[in-house]
Amino acid sequence: MLSRLLFSLLAAILLTAPAAAQDREVPYWASLRADEVNMRVGPSADYPIDWVYKRQGLPVKVVRVMQGWRLVQDPDGTQGWIVARLLNPQRTAIVTGEGLAAMRAEPADTAKLMWNAEPGVVGKLGNCEDGWCLFDVSGREGWIEQDRLWGAGEP
Repeated sequence: MLSRLLFSLLAAILLTAPAAAQDREVPYWASLRADEVNMRVGPSADYPIDWVYKRQGLPVKVVRVMQGWRLVQDPDGTQGWIVARLLNPQRTAIVTGEGLAAMRAEPADTAKLMWNAEPGVVGKLGNCEDGWCLFDVSGREGWIEQDRLWGAGEP
């Protein structure tokens, strides 16, 4: 009996931890935790699904918090509600703009070119300094100009 109680308590803590990590001052950046995430027109599973995202790691801006749900904005400006447990506090970014974005060895235009990233590429966001951000795409790391990344800087 005691072991069932402890198991239930532990399960409850583990399941609410991702949502608790999202309880902070808005706006803030987050990313999609799962390969498939539903965006709804309201903050409840009773509301219709407006959009289905199929891209784990996609950055979103959280603009409002309501009882386990988050009103988010995606890189295209679309807004809707996503259940908090499907959001990850890990910062990611998506390459925007026209043409390839250079990923360089150092945060400078003259630094060695390591990789090129196409618009739409999503990666993990590292530190940003002097208009450049460290960007990791599946282990390929380099510095990209911050103005080519949606999800970098202040939300």
